[in-house]
Amino acid sequence: MPVAIITGASKGLGRALAEALAGRGWDLVLDARGAEALTDAAGAVSGYGTRVTALPGDVTDAGHRAELVAAAWRLGGVDLLVHNASALGAEPLVRLEELPLEGLRRALEVNLVAGLGLVQEALPLLRASRAGAVVAVSSDAAAEAYETWGGYGASKAALDQLMAVLAVEEPGLRVWAVDPGDMATDLYAAAVPDDEEPRPEPAAVVPGFLRLLDERPASGRYGAAALVDGAR
Repeated sequence: MPVAIITGASKGLGRALAEALAGRGWDLVLDARGAEALTDAAGAVSGYGTRVTALPGDVTDAGHRAELVAAAWRLGGVDLLVHNASALGAEPLVRLEELPLEGLRRALEVNLVAGLGLVQEALPLLRASRAGAVVAVSSDAAAEAYETWGGYGASKAALDQLMAVLAVEEPGLRVWAVDPGDMATDLYAAAVPDDEEPRPEPAAVVPGFLRLLDERPASGRYGAAALVDGAR
């Protein structure tokens, strides 16, 4: 069975991806900071009959990243690495003049540095896979200038650039940065708590991610919504 590591997998997009992959027979290593929510998610995902290892922890911790990759190795390797864990930098979001520098550092550590650290840890197993792939969950804020989204957007833009360079340096892998669009998630609610407009559930964009795995297009940056629409 193929094996995937998914960070930020206790809820939202991470959990939706985990359930979709388990439904396809993938074995999974799941990460999140909240142990209780992660245990609940792992229990639900295990219902599909695949092997699921849940490891609560912080992706900024090098020891935790090593544990995630070691757990995947015990399941057979790493065929897919999904870096979905994210930090906003401030909750709710604020203008750059008010953005705490410590918050910016946290966003960079979680969204960017930890993403690269996990790739570095998993790279030997990804290279050994017949179809090794990396998915970095990006954001529209990485490409557009939205008021109050500066710190978060900067961290995601830097992540996109790292993934683009990784794709050049590792032509044997597929490396995709994917913008899932606005979703009804706790992260979005924390970012903009006063926004009451309806947002799609994370499961609605999961088919776009699955299309990448099915069709394996060239490495690059993709919009999940466009992938979903193109599959119809």
